[in-house]
Amino acid sequence: MASVMEDPTLERHFKGHKDVVSCADFSPNNKQLATGSCDKNLMIWNLTPKARAFRFVGHTDIITGVHFSPSGSLVASSSRDQTVRLWTPSIKGESTVFKAHTASVRSVQFSSDGQRLVTASDDKSVKVWGVERKKFLYSLNRHTNWVRCARFSPDGRLVASCGDDRTVRLWDTSSRQCINIFTDYEGSATFVDFNSSGTCIASSGADNTLKIWDIRTNKLIQHYRVHSAGVNCFSFHPSGNYLISGSSDSTMKILDLLEGRLIYTLHGHKGPVLAVAFSRDGGLFASGGADSQVLMWKTNFDSLNYRDLLSRHSKRVTPDPPPHLTDIYPRSPHRHNAQNGTVEDVRSHDRATSGREQPISGPFRTRMRHREEEDEDQEERFAGSMTASREERSGIPSSITSTLENIVQQLDILTQTVAVLEERLTLTEDKLRTCLDNQVLLLQQRQQVDGSDEEAEGPSV
Repeated sequence: MASVMEDPTLERHFKGHKDVVSCADFSPNNKQLATGSCDKNLMIWNLTPKARAFRFVGHTDIITGVHFSPSGSLVASSSRDQTVRLWTPSIKGESTVFKAHTASVRSVQFSSDGQRLVTASDDKSVKVWGVERKKFLYSLNRHTNWVRCARFSPDGRLVASCGDDRTVRLWDTSSRQCINIFTDYEGSATFVDFNSSGTCIASSGADNTLKIWDIRTNKLIQHYRVHSAGVNCFSFHPSGNYLISGSSDSTMKILDLLEGRLIYTLHGHKGPVLAVAFSRDGGLFASGGADSQVLMWKTNFDSLNYRDLLSRHSKRVTPDPPPHLTDIYPRSPHRHNAQNGTVEDVRSHDRATSGREQPISGPFRTRMRHREEEDEDQEERFAGSMTASREERSGIPSSITSTLENIVQQLDILTQTVAVLEERLTLTEDKLRTCLDNQVLLLQQRQQVDGSDEEAEGPSV
């Protein structure tokens, strides 16, 4: 068995994507890994040795998010083509398209029971979908800028979302209301997720930070600034004791949340790391980035019994002093050569569902790889202009100020009205479908009655 602090090791190196790898997720049985890319393709990598990978073509723009259903029988993907697709992860690669967003869809996730999907979009909304009936259910509208990520709590009763309005919001799915807002950010909030127990949420930001909030007390309990550039993604270890993050500084960081400190810095990608994900059992984790690489690592550093670990560190779960970040193991950069003997090329199997894939030109690829950084620069410039306007507010006539405030209020009311209309249209659709089903049943019953009457009259003639 591995020792407690044995280094993570690079297990496999998957080649198949032709552009930036933007998202990744392991199947529940840990036998497959799904990744999405700016090449518009969804790849399903089979983790058994020498097994063939499958490429699924259907999205018409960059894939931004991917997630396996709890049963592993479906894979959901989100894209900048404003759609969400549900795929069957088999050689057939059949998919169903969900469309209700009016702008790029940034993330997608199944609920723990597999009955719902939650998506985040540049149309400033979070939407919830029904998987079985393959339909839109309702919207959550309070964000005032692009929403970058949305996640269900483990019990499905809450949704956490974050975005370019520099807020992290907590929603009650039963009342469909925003019940809390966390605003301690200097830039865009890029990613959010719940820990395995559902008691805390972590969020990352373009301001290079990682923050963990206790949603029972609404307090910030840990704050890390271990990256030198924006944090794009992170993943909780299933035990809740560790967290791995990926950043535009080209590194991955592994944090010990019980000790409140950084324990590993991993160098495996040439360029920003845009996707990290632990496997469901925590024994593996995957990473993807702007270098088009998909790397799979063996965890190695967590072999203690969780109960023993929690009992020994129960008093340090929420340390009062700031986390100690200078005691880094290993002290020297933890580098892995991507050309070592464990790296294996995986052959891909193409299956086109909507025409031939179109290659992305060099300049366009460069723009897409740096879009995140451009978004952050735009947000900073926007924030600067807003700050300046506030400082000069005293020079603006009060009539103009009040007019602008009224416009903002009317926009909020309009957004709420649209959400209500969406819900009413959904209910109307359900009622119409029920009426049509009832009419079909009545016609069938009438035909059966007419048929029986004819049979009864026949012998009497």
